[in-house]
Amino acid sequence: MAELSGQGLPVVKALAAYWPGVIDSVVQQLAWVQNPVVVARQLLAGVSNGMLLFLISVGLTLIFGVLRVLNFAHGTLFMLGAFVAASIIGLAPQHGGAFAAALLGASAALALLGVAIETGVLRRIYRAPHEFQLLATFALVFILGDAVKLIWGREDLSVATPEALSGASRALGLTFPTYRLFLIAVGVLVAIALWLVLHRTRWGIFVRAATMDRGMLSALGVNTRVLFTSVFALGAALAGLGGALAAPVVAVGPGLHAQVIIDAFVVVVIGGMGSVMGALVASLLVGIVNAFGILAMPGAAVVLTFAVMAIVLIVRPRGLFGAPE
Repeated sequence: MAELSGQGLPVVKALAAYWPGVIDSVVQQLAWVQNPVVVARQLLAGVSNGMLLFLISVGLTLIFGVLRVLNFAHGTLFMLGAFVAASIIGLAPQHGGAFAAALLGASAALALLGVAIETGVLRRIYRAPHEFQLLATFALVFILGDAVKLIWGREDLSVATPEALSGASRALGLTFPTYRLFLIAVGVLVAIALWLVLHRTRWGIFVRAATMDRGMLSALGVNTRVLFTSVFALGAALAGLGGALAAPVVAVGPGLHAQVIIDAFVVVVIGGMGSVMGALVASLLVGIVNAFGILAMPGAAVVLTFAVMAIVLIVRPRGLFGAPE
């Protein structure tokens, strides 16, 4: 026993010597917590990133909730929206309405593409196993990705922030980029519009019913084919809108889809498959965790997002707002 104690003593002394340095390092790393300006700025940055992520993930969760298809190509639709917006803005870069036209054009173009994908591909594989559906949508990633390279090339495109939204504004007592505040406003408006459509329209009632029992909805005489097509078109349009909004703040390039699809799936899993409210809450949660994680743990900020997902799944395996099948 004495020998064991003698062997452990140097280790204890070493820990005692290094412990104050570890504490000082942690205190320095978290010094920003005492600065309210930094906290407020990161909070707004997290919310703006979360709202942009919401526009991507809400379409993904709607598509899965109704069609029961894991659309791995959703990130590619987001990328296409950014490229379409860049092309529209490039036609009249100095025109004041070019950015608004880009938002509408990207949403409309992706809605049409969504109709083509649903009717030409997905409609044929609804009854197939999820693995087959994943492979089919994964194939779309390569097809659409190569189409982007053929049309727009392999170089990144840059999109200037609209003049009306450039500069900075005051929010929460600090100066913050106006365009980031615009992203927050658009996210809130889209969330409200979706809630109204899903809870105050006949189409929305059918969509919510389809998430619960598609077979019964079809037995009641509802044309589920048209419903499925319209839901996929809406999801694709939201992805296109998200891509168009992201164009001024990201490098619009052929690899853009890979940067967002993982975060989008994380949001859907955390929020609950098929839940719009879950997508909103999870998007804000992921955005804020990423924003503060960069300050607290710069080298492991990405890990924090997956840690949050793991904790949520341990506590609620169906996600925060997921409903039982």
